[in-house]
Order: sequence, then C-alpha cells, then structure tokens
Amino acid sequence: MSVFTTVERDELLVFLQHYSAGELRDYEGISDGIENTNYFVTTDKLQLVLTLFETHTFEEMGYFLDLMAHLSAHAIPSATPLQDNEQHYLRMFKGKPSALVARLPGTSLDHPTDEQCAILGRAMAQLHLAGRDFTGQRDNGRGHAWRMATADKIAAKLPADEAELLAREVIYQQANRFDALPGGVIHADLFRDNVLWSGDTLTGIIDFYYACTDAWLYDLAVAANDWCVEADGGFVNSRLEALVNAYHTERAITAAELAAWPTVVRAAALRFWLSRLYDWHFPREGEITHRKDPADFGRILRQRAEHPHDLPVG
Repeated sequence: MSVFTTVERDELLVFLQHYSAGELRDYEGISDGIENTNYFVTTDKLQLVLTLFETHTFEEMGYFLDLMAHLSAHAIPSATPLQDNEQHYLRMFKGKPSALVARLPGTSLDHPTDEQCAILGRAMAQLHLAGRDFTGQRDNGRGHAWRMATADKIAAKLPADEAELLAREVIYQQANRFDALPGGVIHADLFRDNVLWSGDTLTGIIDFYYACTDAWLYDLAVAANDWCVEADGGFVNSRLEALVNAYHTERAITAAELAAWPTVVRAAALRFWLSRLYDWHFPREGEITHRKDPADFGRILRQRAEHPHDLPVG
C-alpha cells in the first residue's frame, strides 16, 4: 500500500462530493505494501480507506469490489466498498480507477499464536465456501504462466546460487502442475498484514486485489508460508497444524490436495520470491514506497524444496 500517486486535499474534497461520506476531517498516506496508492480518510461520519489502483484497469476492478461486497453480505469479516451517489463502487480519480472502502477496526499481527492461526484457518475456509456462489471469474494474474515468464525476466539479475535455485524450481513446477485441484474464489495474498485483529478476535480481512479463481489449497499455502514460519524459512509445526486442521474442520481437504501439497507450497513460495525480486530490481517511483526483502522468500523456497513437508491433517 505505497503512495505512488499524490492526492492533494482540494482534489480529495472534490472526489468526496460524489459520495454521502460526510465532511473531510483528515487524511494520510499509507506506506505499507507495494502495489497501489492508499490513504486513510476520516470524515465526520466515517473512517475509510481510499485506494487508487495503479496497475488494474477499470473493468477488472469491478470483480474485486463486487467480491468484497459479496463476502461482506455473507458474514465474512471483510471491508465493504462504499457506493457513490450513483450506486457505483468505482470512480476514476487522477486518471486511476479508485474506490473508498470501510476502514475496519483492529491491527495486524507480527507474532501469531497457534490459536490465532486456527482462527485464520476457519475464516479462510469460510471465505472459500462463501465464494462458491459468487458469479465473477478472474484468472490468477500471478499464476503459473506469470511465474514462468517472470522467472525468465529475473534470472540474469541473480547471483549464481539464487539463479541455480530458480532454474531448478522452474523445471520442477513445469513438471508438477496442480490445475485440477478443487478451487474457486481465493484471496491469494492472505499475509499477516492483510488480516486485522482485536486480541484473539479476527476483525477483518483486507486487500483483496489479488483475489481470483484458483486452487483453494494454493490460498492455504500462501498463508502457511507467512503465518507458520521460523526465521530460517522452516515451518513452525504447531502453527501449521493449527491452521490446517481448523481449515479442514470447515472444508475437508481432499486426498488429491494432500498429495499435491509439497508442489503447491513451493509454487506459493516461488510466486512471492519472484514478485519481490521483480520489485527489487525493477522498482516503481512513488512518494512513499515500500519494497520487501526478497531474501525471506528465497529462504522459504529453499526450505520447501530441500525439506518436503506433508500437510498435517488429523
């Protein structure tokens, strides 16, 4: 959630005239994250987040906002988009598709407990089940084809040991596809900074702008690689067991998914290693920018490749 597009106060005042949001009291840029421009916006009525979408088109943004409204209507704790005075979720602002969503209470976690991982697992399964009757469809923009193309672009930038790891993983992923696994709507970026808490109460899942249609197990793998890891990239077994078994109580994990886990969890690690490498070597300009260290996911990928780990169900 970097600030790539600067918004002046008088510009924001004009934008807010299209909403019944009240009078502007304050706003500030949000520095976390790496993809879109985000501001906290406070009025005399509401606390909101304004997002200017830097890479998505107006047409594809409709999917994300409709999904957020759908999940909110199905009691999934997610940010509800605010309709403008013409009942639209999306408007153009400073040449970018833009939206206001409700700012949810709570803060993200740095060090989740086993119980919090279990709560997340149940919430993720409920999100997947709630998405079954969502009619929108969107391919994973960071799926297999993107991973292979980005690996090709980034390989020459890497030192020898990382280039070797990447080359081996590309060969492995090309030979081990998981397109036939059960799936539907996934969040695809369910990291700790995209889940809000008040104590042990999960108050909100945010930042749905990678959401898509893909394997449910891939979503679980993305979360496991962030919520359940040691500093060296290895799994914290108690957290992983809590996450997975709580998920399994809501949506039973299939035998095919159990068999595919070592491949899928490596694909999830590869995706974030590649995106961070790309942002590191090909940075975008912005007023406030935040680039995440690729080395973290390089370690995670190496761990997944060298120490395969079964899915701890039951």
